[in-house]
Amino acid sequence: MSKSHVRRITFPSLLAVGGLLAAACGSSSSSSSATTAAPASVPIGFFGALTGPNAQLGINIDNGVKLAVSQYNATASAKVSLVNLDSQGDPAQAPQLAQKAITDKLVAVVGPAFSGESLAADPILEQAGIVSVTPSATNPALATHGWKFWHRIVGNDNAQGPAAAQFIVKKLGATKVAVIDDQSAYGQGIANIVRQALPGLGASIATSQSIDPTAPDYSSTVNAIMASGATAVFYGGYYDAAGRLLKQLRDAGYKAPFVSDDGSLDPKLISTAGQAESANTYATCACGDVSGTTAGKAFTSAYQAMFNTAPGTYSAEGYDAAGVILAAIKAGQTTSAGINTYIGSHTFDGITKKISFTSTGDINGGGIYVYQASGTAFTSLGLVSNLVG
Repeated sequence: MSKSHVRRITFPSLLAVGGLLAAACGSSSSSSSATTAAPASVPIGFFGALTGPNAQLGINIDNGVKLAVSQYNATASAKVSLVNLDSQGDPAQAPQLAQKAITDKLVAVVGPAFSGESLAADPILEQAGIVSVTPSATNPALATHGWKFWHRIVGNDNAQGPAAAQFIVKKLGATKVAVIDDQSAYGQGIANIVRQALPGLGASIATSQSIDPTAPDYSSTVNAIMASGATAVFYGGYYDAAGRLLKQLRDAGYKAPFVSDDGSLDPKLISTAGQAESANTYATCACGDVSGTTAGKAFTSAYQAMFNTAPGTYSAEGYDAAGVILAAIKAGQTTSAGINTYIGSHTFDGITKKISFTSTGDINGGGIYVYQASGTAFTSLGLVSNLVG
């Protein structure tokens, strides 16, 4: 749809007063904004890991969704109920959870959160006509299936992978890079993109390995890295295995940079590897630091008050993903079809970025950021594009 037909909605502007969504455009009689009688409660879901080895990423998102729903329900006439679909980050569990979304008559879900579970669940959600807005599943292939009810509010790995490679070569100065992956749709996918990008930047692949993320011992991979002369490591996967691999590398005396992706951007990587061992460790992410903006500060304060902890990786994106769904419901769209039409024909001023969708469901734009392990957490270094010049 052309920009002349896309209307802008601002939804973080009422954070400070307990509301969530405020229209920033005039009303229209078009079918995309037609209202229907609102049910007593509109059921939406969060689909992602709430238990399991990488649950923190899902919990971060779910908390953002809970905050958005709580603020919305404080003033809304058509209330929203939230159903949690805990995948444990396991693609094998995703189909039955997608069926549960159908049984529970959900009109929309935030998620699925991980790429592997998305590949398993999204075809089922699509066939049922249930809107999905993922805040974190970055595998590029998700946008290639012609799905009409699927949306993504972050940049995909076709942007993140090359940005990680540029950071490794141009900023860290590595010339020989060990590239490791966890064999998942997400981890292997982004690692393959890094593998493809490195030679064009003048760096060679010192060794290429895949690990079992559930294995306790990575000595063969560590030995291969040590023997390869790698001046940096890139790991594609999630924080649980990344922390254990990093710990074993450092114990073996490997001190060169360790770079991973948004799946590893969590303090638990540091606590698993150890603070000293996490020195010279970085993670890229399509998620930016919102703490410096007015809307971001209000979000951070409200999140801290509700959960007694600071927002984590993709908390703000979870809030924004829920926000676009809630904006449609606020406008009177209480069916999946109505919500889908609405969010496809509007632009939203989120707290993370301006949100509008391409014809394939991907977001228009979206930068890649890099974070460095520091103390017990990761701190933002800014956009990769600014760091590499």
